[in-house]
Amino acid sequence: MFCTLVLRIFSEPNMRLLTLTLTFALLTFPSAGSQSGSRALYVGGTRPDIPANKQGDIEVTDQTYFVFNAKYTQVKIPYERINLLEYGQKVNRRYFEAVAISPLFLMAKKREHFLTLGFQDDAGLQQAMVFRVDKNAIRLTLVALEARTGQRVTFQDEEARLAGKG
Repeated sequence: MFCTLVLRIFSEPNMRLLTLTLTFALLTFPSAGSQSGSRALYVGGTRPDIPANKQGDIEVTDQTYFVFNAKYTQVKIPYERINLLEYGQKVNRRYFEAVAISPLFLMAKKREHFLTLGFQDDAGLQQAMVFRVDKNAIRLTLVALEARTGQRVTFQDEEARLAGKG
């Protein structure tokens, strides 16, 4: 009886469209509650075990460790060893696009956002990691890092402050 009812509901054309739409939305847009950090590109730093330009995820849900997960790579840094948090922007003009497409691209700026972590390694040496991050996904990560490390985020300029706190 129940199976017949379910088949009847889903056989209606409007219900099929609604079901497909909901399924697509659930698969395409992850819930905000499942976000544990933000996507990041490891630009470089003092860690020889991480190749530059390695794409991964910054995770701040662990109570003890800052975690960077990438394909075949996982880095864990105890929050208590993090002694520098810096967030800022680097502005690059799009010269290639301006020459190739239109001079109007000279007016456009590409803003890249960077998170720098300074920390002491197991040997007591100062290390650094620089990540390029998405400005729309970094706010929660910055707040969590401040809370877990006890360090304040240093902003490179007022625009970075607005992007990181706004």
